[in-house]
Amino acid sequence: MINNKFKILIATLLLPAALQAQSLRKLSLQEAIDLGVANSKNLKLAQNKIDESVAKLAVIKDNSLPTATASFLYNHAEIPTNTLSIGGGNPIHLPNRADAFVGTAAVQELVYGGGKYKLAQESTKLLTEVAKLDADKSKEEISYAVINTYFSLYKVMQSKKVVAQNLEAIASQLKQAQRFFEQGIVTKNDVLRFQLQQANISLTDMEIENNRKIINYNLDILLGLPEDTEIALSETELPLQNVEPLSSYISLAMANRQELQQLDLQNKVAGVNIKSIKANTLPTVGVGANLYYINPSGKFIPPSEQYIMPVTVGATISWNVASLWTNKNKVSEAKIQQQEIGIQKDILSDNVKTELNKNYQNYKLAVQKIGVLETSIAQATENDRLLESKYKNNIASATDRIDAETLLYQAKINLELAKADARLAYYTLLKSTGKISQ
Repeated sequence: MINNKFKILIATLLLPAALQAQSLRKLSLQEAIDLGVANSKNLKLAQNKIDESVAKLAVIKDNSLPTATASFLYNHAEIPTNTLSIGGGNPIHLPNRADAFVGTAAVQELVYGGGKYKLAQESTKLLTEVAKLDADKSKEEISYAVINTYFSLYKVMQSKKVVAQNLEAIASQLKQAQRFFEQGIVTKNDVLRFQLQQANISLTDMEIENNRKIINYNLDILLGLPEDTEIALSETELPLQNVEPLSSYISLAMANRQELQQLDLQNKVAGVNIKSIKANTLPTVGVGANLYYINPSGKFIPPSEQYIMPVTVGATISWNVASLWTNKNKVSEAKIQQQEIGIQKDILSDNVKTELNKNYQNYKLAVQKIGVLETSIAQATENDRLLESKYKNNIASATDRIDAETLLYQAKINLELAKADARLAYYTLLKSTGKISQ
């Protein structure tokens, strides 16, 4: 009995830890990106647009197929006045009632319509490619949103780590100050200063933890994970990437940016539209065949030689001659619209170059900041060491000791933030080329 109670107690103690472990998810940056792309609702919406374009293309293809219709009619007539006399001649006697069956079947095929169906298919194919580029752009945006949030979480986690080290150090300093106070080396005011510093750092730690919870929740939503999932980052080191010349990134952007590719496709669509408008001036040719079944016998299956089944075959040529002079302005309007697309691409190309240069220079600056901060940490570490020694020897005040320690830990936090910012700046540069994963 006691053994069972002991097992229950152990299970009760371990259950919260087990539940916590179940809600913990360790993710690398690439795993987070893949998860965000896989679960993105925006990307699913973009895929629906692609499917819609593909369906429209199938409809256009169906419209180019021959049309066929068939009908069957039964007609019953009651003839109350069934005697007809014309001009005093012999009267004509009609039956009191009559039944008839009439059937028709027709097949029509457009042989030549100025190439409109072919041009419609080509235009719809191009618009499908535009929809696919929209999906690619959405994927890049989602990937970047995940990267941005991932690094935000990284920054608060690194800040928490440095703050924890700072709290540990200040706790040691506080014990030392209390011991010095008991020995009469320092005043009570020195102890209070260390206690105040400890309280301020604890408040900072609380604020960072609050930010971590907010960012963690946002990342859960972005990745499609349960909202109570605690995310642990598997990447604790952020190696910096070497950059190529700016011209290389500009070349990549000109080839990969979805907006530029979309404008190229829209330019082609405009060209197809011009051809389609010009096709309005061309004649159309169609052929067809019709089958008629006429059965006036009143019987569903008529006796021999009491029904007829004529078959007709014909061809039609139609031409809207007025389109030769009414279509010119429509063509001119379509050409102006195509020229506008070309101008839009030139403007966008300039904007892309400007954006790339800005992100390129920002990344180089971020890397330079890391070098400066590493130097400042070395200086702050030496300053902290000297002030610690002076304080122990009662040469420096508690204020000087606290200031030196604060500068050191602030420099450490700034370095971790700078590393994350530099890595994010690199991905921002890649995003400007239209493809984050190079």
